Amino acid sequence: MPPTLASLVQHSALKLTVRAGADRLDTPVRWAHASELADPVPYMDGGELLLVTATNLDAENADSMRRYVRRLAGAGVAGVGFAVGVTYEDVPEALVEAAEEAGLPLLEVPRRTPFLAISKAVSAAIAADQYRAVTAGFEAQRELTKAALAGDGPADLLARLAVHIDGWAALYDTSGAVLAAAPDWAARRAARLTPDVERLRDRPAPASVVVGDNEDRVELQSLGTGRRARGALAVGTGAALGTAERYAVHSAVALLTLTTARSRSLQGAEQRLGAAVLRMLLAGQPDHARAVAGDLYGELLDAPFRLLIAEASAPAGTELLTETMEAAAARTGEALLLVPEAERVVVLAADGGSAVAACASYAEAQDDRAPREGGGEDSDVVVGLSAPSGPIAVSAAYKQAEQALSVARRRGRALVEHEELAAGSVLPLLADDAVRAFADGMLRALYEHDAKGRGDLVASLRAWLSRHGQWDAAAADLGVHRHTLRYRMRRVEEILGRSLDDPDVRMELWLALKATAASVRAED
Repeated sequence: MPPTLASLVQHSALKLTVRAGADRLDTPVRWAHASELADPVPYMDGGELLLVTATNLDAENADSMRRYVRRLAGAGVAGVGFAVGVTYEDVPEALVEAAEEAGLPLLEVPRRTPFLAISKAVSAAIAADQYRAVTAGFEAQRELTKAALAGDGPADLLARLAVHIDGWAALYDTSGAVLAAAPDWAARRAARLTPDVERLRDRPAPASVVVGDNEDRVELQSLGTGRRARGALAVGTGAALGTAERYAVHSAVALLTLTTARSRSLQGAEQRLGAAVLRMLLAGQPDHARAVAGDLYGELLDAPFRLLIAEASAPAGTELLTETMEAAAARTGEALLLVPEAERVVVLAADGGSAVAACASYAEAQDDRAPREGGGEDSDVVVGLSAPSGPIAVSAAYKQAEQALSVARRRGRALVEHEELAAGSVLPLLADDAVRAFADGMLRALYEHDAKGRGDLVASLRAWLSRHGQWDAAAADLGVHRHTLRYRMRRVEEILGRSLDDPDVRMELWLALKATAASVRAED
């Protein structure tokens, strides 16, 4: 620890005597400085032991000393060393009383102790403290490096770091989830800092922030050297980090960043292997794919999985989603096959697993954050998710994900599952500009006829089609005679130039009526 006033008083060669502020001798001393200025405060940084002989001071004037001492205390001076036997034979009572009143330590310096001796003692103590800090920092670096090279994960490294800083430490992934913490009780405390970690993640690495107060001080450090952080380290202590503790934290950040970078390199190799496995599955070669997958992806291919395709306007758009899914899979030990393709990424993930759940949560949060009407081009990420599949049906699952992705774009949603399309209605698909244009063109002549007051052909056609061509039932719905309805349907055929006996014509007309009705409802 740095020198204190107490350590200087206890220094046998200095022979210092405490005249005031005996209860504040634990104050650290950053330097010893001699000054005979009547107001040395503009030249002080705080934490100094000010050495004076009172050459230019009216040290016996109570008011003058009160102002002098108060100004020194306000500037953060650690204490005053007053040399006796130079200007004054003894420390003036006015100065002693002012120091007691302000709570500023006052030390009497005997005539035979030069100020230089005090400065050397402070300098030597500071140098010794720095040497101890550097030595402790190197020792911490060795221990932390040994823990990182052991390959047992970050838990041992965090445990050793917590001992060195006399506090706790926690590691977060890119989503802000706690991966490991030491001691064990710190995991709950670390989890409460997830919002702070998320804000730190959005800043370019390296970045740091301090949260909490002096009794619960937590420092967050981002991990990574790229555009975005790859994780974060939190260290909690009861006070600001000292030099030795700072060395330990910096070493931990460097080691964890190196580990993260190494993991990214391994991940790149895994992705290349995953791409080969996916190509074999799409080519209908599940046996070859399983052989290549080995232990890395074999477990994934042995159970039902989902295929998802995520797309964004730039690669960075899918990056956060994939990192979120990777973090979720890592926490539960799931295999995850991920293949980037330009602005999109293809993923195989266990059906019902944490990675698929994380994707759904991410998409839901994105929809809540930026609700849109139609068109997915404003989405950060658009995802299409297949139904549960197996190795022999990956090609079909890929088509399902493509179809779901296309619908997600049109509907302005972040995620659409293929099962929604299979279980839903075809009518929502009619809400498309091209379909509405086709419907308007097909029915325009009938609408123009009705607008001139010559009959209600559109309503009659809708009633007749809804009753599957049953004349009596449709006429009853309209409140007209069936012969009137037959006449109207002949007029429809004449105006459109198409036969209502053709089932394709009836189908197109019905869909056109549905599309125009949906358009009218949307406008209302």
